[in-house]
Amino acid sequence: MATSNHSSALAFLQSSSLPMLMQEEIERLIMTGELPVGSRINESELSQRFNTSRGPIREALRALEEAGLVRNEKNRGVFVREISFEEADEIYELREALEEIIGRRVALAIKPDAIERLRAMLDAMRSAAQAQDVEQYAQLNLQFHEILLDTAGSRKLTETYKRLVKELHLFRMRALDTGGGLRVSADEHREIVEAIASGNPEAAGKVLRQHVADSRARMHKALGRPDGAATSTPQNNLTRKET
Repeated sequence: MATSNHSSALAFLQSSSLPMLMQEEIERLIMTGELPVGSRINESELSQRFNTSRGPIREALRALEEAGLVRNEKNRGVFVREISFEEADEIYELREALEEIIGRRVALAIKPDAIERLRAMLDAMRSAAQAQDVEQYAQLNLQFHEILLDTAGSRKLTETYKRLVKELHLFRMRALDTGGGLRVSADEHREIVEAIASGNPEAAGKVLRQHVADSRARMHKALGRPDGAATSTPQNNLTRKET
């Protein structure tokens, strides 16, 4: 009887975790560009690729739709979601406010070993920037901000922030590549680390907010919208000397 109960529990665990595993794998394909923006997702191909039935794939796609990464069109199928310029701009505006909160929290909570870890990452980011390795730089950039987010220590902040970052990922890759971001982003991250290391929450918050405002301006440039580059509020218009 005990063996039967154990087998049932194991089967339930496997069936419940498989859709989550499929969600992670499909999300990875989207975030790396293997499933490009606007492309149709073929359930049959994915089930063959991952050697599973189409049920877990469907459940994973429903979760990804709720996360804002795919859209389901009636009688047409599921597609990798395309985000309009206007929506991306709104998300950047929200991120400016969130990053300021993160900066303030991190400056108060971060430990010396974490600061050293960030500084080590700066060297890797500069090397990737010098090599014009956009994909490597983008991954390091995500890891850098993950450390800050973990240090900020807020579950709700983490949930909200991660969704926004995922939705913006493809826009940010393009801005780094054609908007000039790769040349200056490494320097901006060094300023972020120094502001955090100072232990001044107001300074750290302002530098992080300005970093996103600058990224937003690069996105405008990359998408041919230079008229929107000056969207920062007066609060964001800090000189490099002030940060």
